[in-house]
Amino acid sequence: MKKLSILSTLLLFCFQGIILAQSESLFNGKDLTGWTIYGTEKWYVEDGLLVCESGPDKEYGYLGTDKEYTDFELNLEFKQGADGNSGVFFRCSIEGTKIAGWQAEVAPPGHNTGGIYESYGRGWLIQPDPELDKYLKFGDWNTMKVVAVGDKVETFLNGHQMISFEDEKIGKASGKIALQIHSGGGIKVQWRNLNITEIK
Repeated sequence: MKKLSILSTLLLFCFQGIILAQSESLFNGKDLTGWTIYGTEKWYVEDGLLVCESGPDKEYGYLGTDKEYTDFELNLEFKQGADGNSGVFFRCSIEGTKIAGWQAEVAPPGHNTGGIYESYGRGWLIQPDPELDKYLKFGDWNTMKVVAVGDKVETFLNGHQMISFEDEKIGKASGKIALQIHSGGGIKVQWRNLNITEIK
């Protein structure tokens, strides 16, 4: 029985190793390799950080991965400056500055950070309990986790679950990961430690 227990533990470690081996960094800290800019807003690297900032056109802007993802766990950190209205899109497609897909909201206090919004579709699908907004640290570094497996989507902000729901339309999709600059101007957000683990 003891030998069986040891074997089970070793097999578990091997399985965990496979999952961890699929984790990849989406940002190299040096340049925008692996990403494409959509629109005229500003995306650049400064002091090892990925920065999005409103440009003179004050329009929507996106930075999308060249690779597409279906089931995954995405972990990242963001720090909002000024307005800070942004978001993390997943399973999305982009043409110009028209994006189709789902956004995990990144926004100033009181504006549903961690909620899920469907662009050019049904709009808000789910918003966090307003009480959970207390976990947002505006002007400081925040951690966000987005997990999408089949129909199910979960978001976490600074270790606290913001939403969990299932949606058949999301479950049928695949696509890019994309960061957003909202229109209106005056927006600046810094990003770091963007890592994704594909779930097979």
